[in-house]
Amino acid sequence: MRKPGGEATGQDEASQDHLEGHEPILPARVHRPSDLLRLLLGILGIAIVLIVAAFAHGTTAGLEQDIEKGAGQAPPLLISFAGFASSVAVLIVPVAFAVERLIKRDGLRIADGVLAAVLAHGVSLATDLWVAEQAPVSIQNALTEPAPGGGLTDPVHGYLAPVIAYMTAVGMARRPRWRVLLWAVLLLDSFAVLVGGYTTPFSILVTVLIGWTVAYGTLYTVGSPNVRPTARQLLGGLRRVGFKPVKALREDPPDADRADQNDRGRRYLVTLEDGPPLDVTLVDREQQAHGFYYRAWRRFALRGITQRRSLQSLRQALEQEALLAYAAIAAGANAPRLIATSELGPDAVMLVYEHIDGRGLNALPDEEITDELMCAVWRQVKALQSRRIAHRRLEDDAVLVDRSGTVFLTDFSGGEIAAGDLVLRMDVAQLLTTFGLRVGAERSVAAAVAVLGPDAVADSLPLLQPIALNRNTRATLRRLAKERAQREREAAIEASRAGREAQAGELEAAGGRSPRAEKHAERAEKQAVTEALEEVREEDLLAQIRRQVLLVRPQAPIQPARLERVRPRTVVSFVAGGFAAYFLLSQLTHVDPRQVVGGANWAWVAAALFFAALTYIAAALSLLGFVPERVPFVRTVIAQVAGSFVKLVAPAAVGGVALNTRFLQRAGVRPGHAVASVGASQLFGLGCHIILLLVFGYLTGTEHTPTLSPSRAVIAGLLTAAVLALVVAAVPVLRKFVVERVRALFAGVVPRMLDVVQRPQKLLSGIGGMLLLTVSFVMCLDVSIRAFGGELSYASIAVVFLAGNALGSAAPTPGGLGAVEAALIAGLIAFGLEKEIATPAVLLFRLMTFWLPVLPGWLSFTHLTRKEAL
Repeated sequence: MRKPGGEATGQDEASQDHLEGHEPILPARVHRPSDLLRLLLGILGIAIVLIVAAFAHGTTAGLEQDIEKGAGQAPPLLISFAGFASSVAVLIVPVAFAVERLIKRDGLRIADGVLAAVLAHGVSLATDLWVAEQAPVSIQNALTEPAPGGGLTDPVHGYLAPVIAYMTAVGMARRPRWRVLLWAVLLLDSFAVLVGGYTTPFSILVTVLIGWTVAYGTLYTVGSPNVRPTARQLLGGLRRVGFKPVKALREDPPDADRADQNDRGRRYLVTLEDGPPLDVTLVDREQQAHGFYYRAWRRFALRGITQRRSLQSLRQALEQEALLAYAAIAAGANAPRLIATSELGPDAVMLVYEHIDGRGLNALPDEEITDELMCAVWRQVKALQSRRIAHRRLEDDAVLVDRSGTVFLTDFSGGEIAAGDLVLRMDVAQLLTTFGLRVGAERSVAAAVAVLGPDAVADSLPLLQPIALNRNTRATLRRLAKERAQREREAAIEASRAGREAQAGELEAAGGRSPRAEKHAERAEKQAVTEALEEVREEDLLAQIRRQVLLVRPQAPIQPARLERVRPRTVVSFVAGGFAAYFLLSQLTHVDPRQVVGGANWAWVAAALFFAALTYIAAALSLLGFVPERVPFVRTVIAQVAGSFVKLVAPAAVGGVALNTRFLQRAGVRPGHAVASVGASQLFGLGCHIILLLVFGYLTGTEHTPTLSPSRAVIAGLLTAAVLALVVAAVPVLRKFVVERVRALFAGVVPRMLDVVQRPQKLLSGIGGMLLLTVSFVMCLDVSIRAFGGELSYASIAVVFLAGNALGSAAPTPGGLGAVEAALIAGLIAFGLEKEIATPAVLLFRLMTFWLPVLPGWLSFTHLTRKEAL
């Protein structure tokens, strides 16, 4: 049906919309990171208010006195009218808004608001109960006061917090008229109850924060209604700005699943009734939230780099990209011309560009990336940098080549105007790496030098480091590094196999084995492996680019710039310190320190300290016994001390493995060999642990029997182990899981074990260190028991320690905290030791082996990190 004059109605236009390409079904609800951030900020605000209320007694009392003095001067009629009007309006306004939303068929928001209000009411009641029953007196005085009718006022408003949660959850903040009206009502109500003596200022603050926090917690948990516009709505938006679209084709890039593609918006190729097609980018609030945590971390952790705002509004994003598009063209660079911009409702915007019929650099085969093409790209970058414009995403998909060979730079959404030198040099480093991945370092550097000059290229060398590159480029470099390591590993294995075959042939030709011939053959095998590794060893791409630049500018600075403000190890240190303080306080709050310190025999305490220190020497001997390469012994002992600090932030079975692996790699052991050495040490330790547990368990069972026959407990334990083994073998899922883990373990560990077996001295060090480590721990626990007047057999103490240590390794808590103490105390009591002795003895043992080494461990960790040994 058409209107008179041949003009189509909106319904006819919608029916003529033609959509091509894959348009994914949008989820009904989405979880916004911004809601989680506001939830955390709300919790932090409540904590700050309560802390101030608990410690700022004078401030809270003075503030309440000032309000009482002002309330005495207010007319009673005004207070009564304000209370009555606000009490009525605070209920009418939300109901009126709900009716308006239901008429517009937006019931999901109302349901979210009602749920948030219910939860806020429950949190308010819980807070009231906590304040009345368990809160400190200072907080009670700050949140309550004597009510005019007798008794105390409520710490949290029973109806104000639900109303605030409701209005926040339904999104009234995005509707100015409703927002102004409701906040006016809430302020009037707060004034009435505050001046009337029915609440306190801190109670008002806590009430508002509870409502706000619960609302955003609800929105993040259940998700917000998805209001992302569809392609059909996009066509309607284009008509509103004067275009006549016919169809829209969704253009998904080949690498659309990349993490850094998710926040670049959906792209459409739109065909018009008359005129050339258009490229339309649709950005909504959900796509803008992608990568929120990554951008927030980069903004916090990197210095000298201005990341795009993590909580940037859609209008700000629209204005920034539009400004960059105009600035790029004004600078003389080839960029798609921005034709129009528009909002598509409150949660989406669109940018309309002229269409460039061309292919991205990622779609060009390597042979088409000529030196002339690379120089053309560098000329575009030079034009941008002449006006201090940084692109920030100079990857394959940001370069477009049309049919005539003209180069265009696209995707300025992450760019920056008035950029500093650091960011401009990062663009040069990024493009050098982008071209290097396609055509090699030599051609990439030559093209850059031809356009920018050797000085500008040399200035980018300090920024040629992975952390300064884009996320996808770093992922590609990591993948190439793994492939190089795999090729080196395969070459070493092949050379070792060939060497052993040649060794066997030479020995057979010589008529037998002799120590001299075997030593000669072993040296020949090592030399063959080294030569094979040298043949296949490749420089990483960044090192190749540095070498090429140094050929042009030998005096160029090559020391990497310090970009990290906060390193991950710094965060680990702070987290570990927090865990240490928390768990140490939690341990000491349940034990009288006089019982642990004053009641102990100090001679035995000194012995416990000696055996605890001996464990680190034993651990170093055990580790080095499975490392054929030469590693400094003293530094290895320091690394084991550092492991006591790492236990604070990782389970006992995880932290030490990671630290030792990293230490061996830094000491010159190849990554594969380092992992295999630590794995061999762990595998042997596990076998030794099981054997010792069975032996001491058997001996313990025979202590109460007239012969060496095992006790019923030992038999029951063996039967239980057998049943578990049968269950694992019978269940396919468990059997597959165990077989895969064992196969992966033996794939790298067994060859390493064979290398160690050929060196009796190393094997003796590994076995002796493992046994000495167990003996040292057992003796430390034994003297801790003797320090409080207790005594048990060594076999019983060994069983208790081995069982408790196994439980601690399996527990997910740092250092097995909590699980080890409980297991050791329960085991000692089960073997007949009094609880009054077992508890302080175990705490003394843990103090010597877990808590006291924390400070030396931190110092060792810092020392090794500074020496680049970790």
